[in-house]
Amino acid sequence: MSTRVLVAEDDPKQAALIRIYLEREGHAVQVVGDGRSALDRARAAKPHLIVLDVMMPVVDGLDVCRILRAESDVPILLLTARSTEEDMLLGLDLGADDYLTKPYSPRELTARVRALLRRAKVVQAGESPVIVVGDVEIDTARFEVRVAGTSAPLTAKEFGILEVLAGEPGRAFTRGQIIDRVFGFDHDVLERTVDAHVMNLRRKLGAASVRVETVYGRGYRLAEPPS
Repeated sequence: MSTRVLVAEDDPKQAALIRIYLEREGHAVQVVGDGRSALDRARAAKPHLIVLDVMMPVVDGLDVCRILRAESDVPILLLTARSTEEDMLLGLDLGADDYLTKPYSPRELTARVRALLRRAKVVQAGESPVIVVGDVEIDTARFEVRVAGTSAPLTAKEFGILEVLAGEPGRAFTRGQIIDRVFGFDHDVLERTVDAHVMNLRRKLGAASVRVETVYGRGYRLAEPPS
């Protein structure tokens, strides 16, 4: 079955180009031209992934991202002409999984879409175990994380980082290693992008018995609970 991708882009030429490249990848693509339509279609069509332009009429793309993240864990790829690090980190803080700055290569866009879908893919039950560290359960088959039995809604990137760290509790991973394992393809990711995702991950884990610790001069590790 084709994956459903919603493209929210108010530039008709850009939207048409994105549609062509994503349809070549075998995706079923819907295109809308403003933020209100993006919210309506996302709620009605339940896409597997959303490509979301930041600068859109009616409702700004960042507001769309914030609203949808409160309702769903759907992967969101932001397209932005705002190239400063602060703007990029703001998008991530609002719940986006990845971003591309304009102008961008359509081939890179399709590569990022593939990586996000691969990370968010729900695999067949039994193919992947539930990883348990302390009171944190990472159900890779259902793409769910539970803290003391309560669901913790993570984005695809946050889930990927936690899965990497929980695979080897106590091991310190560099930001570069996390980028390689979580982003899944070679592109220029800022190390502070990892920091932003980790900050959000810590907040969502809340009072879990395990903590994502900073290893100064190295990166991050998942600290095992005391015996």
